[in-house]
Amino acid sequence: MADKKELLRLVGSMQQLAYVRPVTFEEGRARGMRAFEIKNGSLKFSVTADKCLDLTDVSFCGHNVSFLAKPGLMGRNHFDTNGAEAQRSIMGGMLFTCGLENICAPCKVDGKDFPMHGRIRTTPAEHVSADARWVGVDYLMTVSGTMREAELFGENLTLRRTITTCYGENRIRIEDEITNEGFRREPMMLLYHINVGYPLLCEDSEILIPTRKVTPRDAAAAANAARWNRMEAPKDNEPEEVFLHEMAADEEGNTFAAVINRKLGIGLKVDYNMKELPYFMQWKSIASGDYVMGLEPANSSVYGKPYHIEENSLHEMEPLAAERKKIVLTFLSGGELDAVRRKAEEMSLTR
Repeated sequence: MADKKELLRLVGSMQQLAYVRPVTFEEGRARGMRAFEIKNGSLKFSVTADKCLDLTDVSFCGHNVSFLAKPGLMGRNHFDTNGAEAQRSIMGGMLFTCGLENICAPCKVDGKDFPMHGRIRTTPAEHVSADARWVGVDYLMTVSGTMREAELFGENLTLRRTITTCYGENRIRIEDEITNEGFRREPMMLLYHINVGYPLLCEDSEILIPTRKVTPRDAAAAANAARWNRMEAPKDNEPEEVFLHEMAADEEGNTFAAVINRKLGIGLKVDYNMKELPYFMQWKSIASGDYVMGLEPANSSVYGKPYHIEENSLHEMEPLAAERKKIVLTFLSGGELDAVRRKAEEMSLTR
């Protein structure tokens, strides 16, 4: 960690090294979308104020880390909540948040439609604030705001999000508080769709997940189950694969997943707690043009809302109750790559 006094000797403005800057996109489907660009030394990323304060492009040490889907950057549009058509509005990014009433495939329950991956990912933030300031010896950059998923005579759920990064630390902390502001029990499903892309993701990548058991979601995944932790070269029109993991964790429930690339010398580690997010799914696509690895901690299964209803396991919140979740994205380099591999191997062997 750099010393505050010495840093201020070396720069005219801290924005030389670190900043939070509001921006508005001006072309294509993204026209009019508000966001924040954040620089933290060699770590750069963007946060979309108009789409759940999710993360879009992320780069580290000059290399892209995130995935951008074929539709590209876009604001809200008529595809967002229209069943399977919602796939036309999925731009990927480093993170998009799935929920709060549905996290996976579109479905209809009791005559009500639930769109692909839910509605919260395209919900604009209210009470948005952004800051970059010294807090003691730490130079902190923060963005925060609240998203509301609500319906007349229906649910009233809020997601309060705070994103923090500290100069000299290659981490992004995402802290969420979900509150049921209504007066009835409400289902609450939540999945953090973290998407790794080229060049971090390629044939040279290692997928490090301290798993105790891997279950393929379907026949396509079962056919390649032995290669869940490797990334092949792109292949035209290859079907996506999804694997469900029973994760190993420490005594407090802490666990992680990581993607590292030794040739580039960088990696990404996703830390979370299984007490908050007991499910973990891995999405793998080697399809040409859709080349991506998804790391997905969640409070519900990829099998979706109908599955949980049938199993009587749908997660619900009491009126006025609140739940807190935290995920940390750490961007790795140097000896950290070997350390995270050893940690994954140690945890996988622990029973």
